[in-house]
Amino acid sequence: MRRVNVSLDTLDPTAFAAITRWGRIEKTLEGIFAAKAAGLHVKINAVALKGVNDEAFDTMIAWCGEHGFDLCLIETMPLGEIDGQRVDQYVPLSMMRARLRRSWTLEDTDYVTGGPARYYTIAETGTRIGFITPMTHNFCESCNRVRLTCTGTLYMCLGQDDAADFRPLLRSGASDDELDNAIHRAIARKPKGHDFVIDRRTAQPSVTRHMSVTGG
Repeated sequence: MRRVNVSLDTLDPTAFAAITRWGRIEKTLEGIFAAKAAGLHVKINAVALKGVNDEAFDTMIAWCGEHGFDLCLIETMPLGEIDGQRVDQYVPLSMMRARLRRSWTLEDTDYVTGGPARYYTIAETGTRIGFITPMTHNFCESCNRVRLTCTGTLYMCLGQDDAADFRPLLRSGASDDELDNAIHRAIARKPKGHDFVIDRRTAQPSVTRHMSVTGG
């Protein structure tokens, strides 16, 4: 393992506690700096939320630059029930990128990780900033990601509810070949695109499970 992704939507302790509903930012920061001390490359993931943290990313860019961390901003996705409407939280990252360009020089780069983020190098810090835009720019045609939970469930797409449960196979003593075949059958069901919609006409989330169920 060479790098880790850490979710950190804000550097403000009060806002952090409100977003996580119970978290203490000190523990998260301890983990981040422990990973850095262990020689791991750290990437900070932050979901852009209107009226919550969208005015604080200049501070996060400077902090990440100080410590050598890359930063990746993510558009909010309609996963799970929440209080209020996501359209009130949603920030198109095209607007955020334009806003950040007023203070920072974002240079094109061919850096890729195999994931959906579009990266730029920040000239003033030498670190990178990525933008994951499932709402404003559908990247499904290039997505090669699946997610395996700690309970043995494989989700083929964040934006759909379809999943494959491998627990019965594992508990029945399935062979490696049987597991390989089950994984290939599941991945063959990977959809062409997600079902995400954020607008005032759509009250229900596109997917019933929260992001924490899938991981992230």
